[in-house]
Amino acid sequence: MKNKVSIIMYHYVREFKNSRFPEIKGLSLLHFRKQLKYLIRCCNIISMEELIYSLKYGDSLPKRAALLTFDDGYADHFINVFPLLKESGVSGSFFPPVKAVTHSQVLDVNKIHFILASINDKQKLVEEIFSLLDEYKQKYSLECNRYYFRKLAVKDRFDTKEVVFIKRILQKELPEDLRNEITGRLFNKYVTKNEKSFCNELYLNVDQLKCMKRNGMYIGSHGFGHSWLNEMDEYKQKTEIALSLSFLHDIIGCDIKEWVMCYPYGSYNDFLLKIIKDKGCVAGLTTEPRIADLTSDRPLTLPRLDVNDLIKIKGVMS
Repeated sequence: MKNKVSIIMYHYVREFKNSRFPEIKGLSLLHFRKQLKYLIRCCNIISMEELIYSLKYGDSLPKRAALLTFDDGYADHFINVFPLLKESGVSGSFFPPVKAVTHSQVLDVNKIHFILASINDKQKLVEEIFSLLDEYKQKYSLECNRYYFRKLAVKDRFDTKEVVFIKRILQKELPEDLRNEITGRLFNKYVTKNEKSFCNELYLNVDQLKCMKRNGMYIGSHGFGHSWLNEMDEYKQKTEIALSLSFLHDIIGCDIKEWVMCYPYGSYNDFLLKIIKDKGCVAGLTTEPRIADLTSDRPLTLPRLDVNDLIKIKGVMS
């Protein structure tokens, strides 16, 4: 057990009930408080630096080791998470995509989240996407709508088949410029036309990240634009990593001699693993849902437990 660690993955941590977007999927602040208390009481929460040291030198981790990771650079992490971690003397690891912090542009993955959270009838949204596909069908030589729905609409452990279809068609199936066009139109219609203001409210800023780093939090790489890195050619992969490392070193002040990669969507391939290894990456975090075993798992492809994968101890998650 001393070589195992539960690497726990968080995204949104906020009050949902009375918010503008109560349907956003995430963990409520109340449940995060309860869960943090439980983890402190029943586990040994380690820092990313302790994990790196164990990977480098083979030192044992404490029993019931847990590592807290927070993806996507949300302002939630500074406003809601960071004060609780600091108060509890616990270190968290945060992975912001560069574009979200520096470019005042809402990431496509988040545009899709908020589009979905703004429309109760998901079948209506599917039909609207069908209409938009028909509009662009000739220009982009698209397949028929039935083809895409049959290919992509497969229910997974978190979402209905309609939601999976919407995510996949807008995240990766269509040509990039068409994905951006359709997602942008839907976001402007159902969420907001003021993207810059929405972005400033949604994401961390540089000063907040620097403050978190000064107070013992770990800041790692989540790429530049939260892209499916396994879909990119080697040149684009190198660019994503270079931009991310430049941001961490030049702007946030991180040491990038030994750094950690958190793969957006959990996506990677052998080319990417070679690139990040050559750049000094010592650990890579996937979305494979199981406890990491440092004796058998490869350091660059460590599994993580989604917050929803945690054992639902009475009073912790309910």
